[in-house]
Amino acid sequence: MSFLAFVITLSVLVLCHELGHFLLAKRLGVKVEEFGFGLPPRIASLKRGETTYSINALPIGGFVRLFGEEEAPSKTAKDAFMNKSKRARSAIVAAGVLMNLALATVAFSVIYLRIGIPVRTNQVIVSGIAKNSPAEMAGIKTEDRITKVDGAEVGGVKQFIESVKAKAGQTVEIELEGKGGASTAVKVIPRLDPPKGEGALGVAITETDLKFYPIWQMPFLALREGIKDSLSWAKTTIEVIFNMVFELVTKRVVPRDVAGFVGIYQVTGIVVKEGWLAMLKFLGVLSINLFVINLFPMPPLDGGKLLFIGIEAVFGKRLAPKVERWAQNVGMILLVILIVLITINDISRLFSKSLL
Repeated sequence: MSFLAFVITLSVLVLCHELGHFLLAKRLGVKVEEFGFGLPPRIASLKRGETTYSINALPIGGFVRLFGEEEAPSKTAKDAFMNKSKRARSAIVAAGVLMNLALATVAFSVIYLRIGIPVRTNQVIVSGIAKNSPAEMAGIKTEDRITKVDGAEVGGVKQFIESVKAKAGQTVEIELEGKGGASTAVKVIPRLDPPKGEGALGVAITETDLKFYPIWQMPFLALREGIKDSLSWAKTTIEVIFNMVFELVTKRVVPRDVAGFVGIYQVTGIVVKEGWLAMLKFLGVLSINLFVINLFPMPPLDGGKLLFIGIEAVFGKRLAPKVERWAQNVGMILLVILIVLITINDISRLFSKSLL
């Protein structure tokens, strides 16, 4: 199940990316020689019009082969990629990453359609409970609202945390309002020395509630939240990538929190058990990662192709095909080395966990 989910997830991500190139190339009159599902060797194919649609042996991702992508056969070939304007070529190259951005936004939006729109409140709401924590032992549940601590009204997350810390090691009475509106009181002893990553009670809390609006408003509000999530994850991804590059250059090590294919497969196995909403969020996050990474100005990524077009716009002529091919080859070697380093990092992390 994990392997199937892993293959489907990566295939959706890459096929969506390639579909962006394919659709805009067709729209702008560039001949698409092949649209492939999976990676070669080819298993089966069907030709429709000028395009061959193929199914390939390695069921991960796909590819689009454009006519005249590296060098047009002649200056009169109107359907060759290289004979199109710089604006048209830039649009075709950028279409792939924009499709990944759109996929992530749709995925996040669907989640909000299902769970509701986040709304800021002045209440303290339990959003998660750690295993074997004082909160779990006391019977506190997710979605409970914490209204009082030892009889005193709770005015927000910060006040609640301070109140609990002040009573660490002592018995505290916490009043709760359940999902149905019923009030209950529980007694709990906040921990003096909680495990790393957990608070004194072992609860995750928030001041954000989820609200459903009239059905005609929900798609627009969900889309707004989806866009906000996409931009937030894009910012986080950029920060992680710059941190990774900094660590590689200064310390010559791959940061432990950076994952490659092995790490993604491992996380997929965990997420798939959480249900389709968790998988949808995971798909959106990965799609944002692909969006950001592909924009980096490094051949053979889309950002590298846009860089070549930018150089052509500045100097009035494109780089010699030999120079572009050399840059593409060097970029591919560096990319493969980076993937190998990250994969080694993934495997070493898995082994270290298995030995603990």
